This record gives sequence, structure tokens and C-alpha cells, in this order.
Amino acid sequence: MPDLLLELFSEEIPARMQARAAADLQKRVTDGLVEAGLTYSGAVAHVTPRRLVLSVNGLTAESPNTREERKGPRVDAPEKALEGFLRSTGLAKDQLEARDDKKGQVWFAVIEKPGRPAAEIIAELVPDVVRNFPWPKSMRWGTGSLRWVRPLHTILCILTDEAGAEVVPFSVDTITSGDTTRGHRFMAPDAFSVTSFEDYAAKLKRAHVVLEAAERADAIWNDATNQAFAAGLEVVDDKGLLAEVAGLVEWPVVLMGEIAEDFLDLPPEVLQTSMKEHQKFFSVRNGATGRIERFVTVANRETADQGATILAGNAKVLSARLADAKFFWENDLRVATSDINTWVQSLDNVTFHNKLGSQLERIERIKALAGEIAPSVGADAETAATAAGVAKADLSSEMVYEFPELQGLMGRYYATHAGLPAEVAAVCEEHYAPLGPSDDVPTAPVSVAVALADKIDLLTGFWAIEEKPTGSKDPFALRRAALGVIRLVLENGARMNLSEVLAKGYPGADVADLMSFIYDRLKVYLRDQGIRHDVIDACLAMPGADDLALLVARARALNDVLATEDGENLVQGFKRASNILSQAEAADGVEYSFGADVKFAEMDEEKALFAALTTAEGAISPAIEAEDFAGAMGAMAQLRGPVDAFFDAVQVNAESEILRRNRLNLLSQIRAICSQVADLTKLTG
Repeated sequence: MPDLLLELFSEEIPARMQARAAADLQKRVTDGLVEAGLTYSGAVAHVTPRRLVLSVNGLTAESPNTREERKGPRVDAPEKALEGFLRSTGLAKDQLEARDDKKGQVWFAVIEKPGRPAAEIIAELVPDVVRNFPWPKSMRWGTGSLRWVRPLHTILCILTDEAGAEVVPFSVDTITSGDTTRGHRFMAPDAFSVTSFEDYAAKLKRAHVVLEAAERADAIWNDATNQAFAAGLEVVDDKGLLAEVAGLVEWPVVLMGEIAEDFLDLPPEVLQTSMKEHQKFFSVRNGATGRIERFVTVANRETADQGATILAGNAKVLSARLADAKFFWENDLRVATSDINTWVQSLDNVTFHNKLGSQLERIERIKALAGEIAPSVGADAETAATAAGVAKADLSSEMVYEFPELQGLMGRYYATHAGLPAEVAAVCEEHYAPLGPSDDVPTAPVSVAVALADKIDLLTGFWAIEEKPTGSKDPFALRRAALGVIRLVLENGARMNLSEVLAKGYPGADVADLMSFIYDRLKVYLRDQGIRHDVIDACLAMPGADDLALLVARARALNDVLATEDGENLVQGFKRASNILSQAEAADGVEYSFGADVKFAEMDEEKALFAALTTAEGAISPAIEAEDFAGAMGAMAQLRGPVDAFFDAVQVNAESEILRRNRLNLLSQIRAICSQVADLTKLTG
């Protein structure tokens, strides 16, 4: 069984496109092979800045013979129907067979296709894959019609078996397939031929090309951390930057340089962001002081001077970049220490949304709302309003204009330099959080108040102007904002009627609809924690569902009880009681809620259920009142045994009407007592 090796060799592929391109190449080629009737034992794609590579192992040598019978129109059908059938089969009329069918004679086509060699199939498949490759952006060059992410130079395509290697012959525009490739652009540019994937990988390594992206990333990280450790420093972890840099080089050479003394007092986040965004440098910090003191760059070649010239050039460019950052920092500090509110007022000229006003108008709304929320989260209302007033001031700063990703963080620095209290300065950074499911949630009361106000203003504002998420589209990140509200409330144990708080947000919002949206996000959030969606529905039907902390406490307790045998079986007993009761009430035209009398109980199981219900009622009601949902659910679960025994031994619809009605009222007590903890009718299963 032969192995396939395919390489598409081009100019540099942007790092951000490489992983997806490798996956697309593997899927499109292997799908095409399978569709053509070939099988294989394994396939692996590889990518470097200059090449997309696919290795397919254990490929069948040829596709199997196929025979297909296809039913066509009746023999006496109109001629056009027959012509259409002939076109679809590729046969002539004299090649059809007329067979008897239950509706008369019908034309049948027998389509036989002989198997084809793998090389023939690949020679058709690869050009089609290349011509229709789904690059996010592509270009055309020269006089050809081929579009590729960057100019495509050569295509290596060989099949290897015990007899040796053979080129799969085909052409794409002016490029003809072959068995040659090239090594590193500068260190080994000459062409060489290969006979298998193993031969290919080995010769590439000798030609200064590391084929595996993960191997390049590991080499970069190991060399960088070792060099930093030798200097008593540490590399700032940045997995995204590591993956990007590994996609920029075929032969990584790690070099560590120094940052000029003039820039070492810049905030470390400024240094890190500037070096990452502009130069793709890793930051190296002093673990004791937290200062960024050096940088790591990754060259794509070895040099005679061990990278000294490269480092000198990079340091010169970096100094120019950091000079700009220092200029922004010093200018911003002058404004912040003079009057930080100057920035706030200038936001009156910055539109937040054409239907929702300016950023300053939004800040005023957040200030008012933060003051309202503050008591619910243990914050001082005046401090919360003050913090909300300056939380977005840094949006007017030069540094944030240059590096928008530093918003909030720079606000904290500027507020501190302006002499504002530490808890107010912290709000500038923390009120944006959480931005994602793995982000920490602020815990300082003032930060929680402003973060909630920020997200609630966003949600109610866009609900008021009917700009809600639709399908997969959520341009204003409203799902993220709703999840942020949920996590801020739950992870801080905040107690509030969320509907009432939303009503104090942007005027005109449909609060009931917005609450439904938040409940949907809550279900997703809790599902990831193992709480079933129907459990949430059962608890949403209870009073106090607008208090998310109360709602979730009830749901967790119910979820825990349902995980036990007693809890699950009691729910089945409850549903049985509820169904019998509902049928009887519908038939009799009366609601059985008069209360059962134990003096009419005839059987021991019946009497035992009376006693158990009395005990449960005495335990559940106080527990619910005290918000001890675990205790209430536990007391409810104790009913499992008596309820099961009752249904096993007692006939509810007795011949005696007195007994029947008393037993139906007893079922009504089961329904009423269990319904205090949750609406169990909402549970599925």
C-alpha cells in the first residue's frame, strides 16, 4: 500500500493562517480520496512559513470496481424525461434495460465503473484542491489564473511503496509536480529530491528547516527561558505570541537583548504590549521587581557574529518604538495629575452609539446606576459613583489611543498618579471584567458595583434600541455582558432583585425579555457546572427567581437531591400523584385541596404517609423561609419511602367515594408540600 507525500512550496504564509490551512489541506485531500473510493490508514498535515505538507500513509493502490443500478422513467414516458435520465447516467438509450415494474415497464441503467489507480485519482484531485483552496485572502501573480495566499513556486507530489517512489504527474497553471523541494531560504536554498516522507523530513532538517510547528515552538521557549534563567530573569509567558513566532521562522534562533535604561521605568504592561504588537518580541522580567528589563527576539537564521548585528538592529528599532511609548506616558501623566476629569469631559465628543449617545452620557448613566447598586454589594454609594465617573477616563489618553488593549489598565495607573483612592483606581481596570469565561471576577465591592452598572447599561441600552443578538451574530458582545452580570452576582454572593435593577438602566428596555435572555445564559453557565436545564426551569417557576443567588442556591440543592436514588424516585412518585390528581380533578370538575383527614385512613401505608407529610411540612416550610434549600430538599427526599409504599399498597380510586376523595386530597398534600421546593412538573424524564 503506497504512501502519499504532498508539499505546496510558496512564499511566506501569514502565521495566523497556517494552522487552519494545514487542517484544510488534510481534510480536502483525504475527503477527496475517500470519495473516489480510496482508503488510507493515517494522515498528518504539517506547516512552516513556506510550505504546506500532507503525508498520507497506507493508501490503497487503486479504487474498487463499482456497479450501480439506477431506476429511470417508464418506457412510455415523454422523450424529455428519458433524455434527462440519459444525461444523468452518461449512457445511450441502447445501453438501458427495460424491466417489468408494478407500474409497467421501466428503464433501468446499469452503470459500471472500473477501478482507477491512486496516482490517476490524485492527479485530478490535487489541482482541484489547489485551485479551490479556502484562503481568507489570496493573490494572483504573473500571467496565470491561479490564486494562492502568496506566489506558489513548486508542488512536490510522490507515491512511495516497496518498489520506490514515483512522481504523480499533473500541472497547475505553469507549475508541474515533481519530487524536489528546497531548504531554508538563506542557509540551504538549493533544490533536492526526496523519496519518502522520512527522507523528506530528514533532508529538511539538514537543510535547516524544522517541519513541526510544535517542535519550533518548544525550541524557542526552551532557548528563551534558558537564556533568561542564566541572567537571573524570567520570560513572560505568552502562548499566543509563541505560536505566532513559531509560524514566522523555519529555523528558529533565539537572541536576547537589553532594553535601554531610559525605558525601564515605563509600566511593564506598556513595554510588553509595545514589544509584542510592533516587534513580536518576548518580554523578559526581573522576578523580584516585576520590571521588564530585556527582550527576546527570534531570528530565522544563524549568523557568523552569533546574531550581534540582528540584535543591534532590533534594539535600535525597539528604542524608537519605546520612545513613542515614553512620550505618550509622560504626556498622559501630566494630564492625569493636573485634572483627570479633563479626559472625562472630552468623551462628550466621542460617540458610544448613534442611538445611545456619547461616551460621557454613558458614563453619567453608569454613575447613577452604580450608586443604586452599591448597597446591594456592600459598597459605599458615593465612592461607587466617583469611581464610575473616572473609570473610562483613559479612553481619552494617548497611550490607550495607541494601544486600545491597555484600556482600564492604564486608567488604574493614571488614577493612582492623580491621587485617587486605591479602590477607585482599581475600578478603572476591574470594571471591564470578566471579559471571558476564564477571567477572574472582581471582588472589591466598589469594583463589583461599577462592573455591574457598566454591563447593565450596555444590555438595557441595546435592548431599548432593539439591537439584540441574533443567531451567531453578537456585534456588541451582549452575551458576554450577560454572562458577566451572572458571574459578578453569583461569585460575589450578591443579593438583589435583578429585574428591579434592570428597570433602573437605560429607559425603554423590555426588562422581561432581557431577563429571559439572562436566564438562557444562566442555563448555559450552570450546564457547564453539571446542573440540568430542566432543574433551572423548575426553580425559575418559584418566587424570588429574579434573585440569581437565591435561584442558583435552590437549583444546586435540587440538582444534588436528584442525583440520589431517593430524590429521583420521589420525583417519579410526585409525577404519578400529580397525574392521578389532575385526571380526577378534570373528571370531577373540582380541585382537591380541602385537606385529607387521617381518620379516614384504612391502611398502615396510608397512615404512614399522613405522618410523613406532617413531618415533612414541619421541616420544609421553615427551611424554605430560612433559605436552607439543601435542608428543604433533604426533607422532601425523605418522603420517597412512604410515597412508594402508599402507591404499592393503596388503591386511590376506591369504590367508596369518601375514601377516594380523602386519598385524592392526600395526593394534593404531596403536590403542595413538594411544590414548595420547586415546580417538579418542569423536570423531564
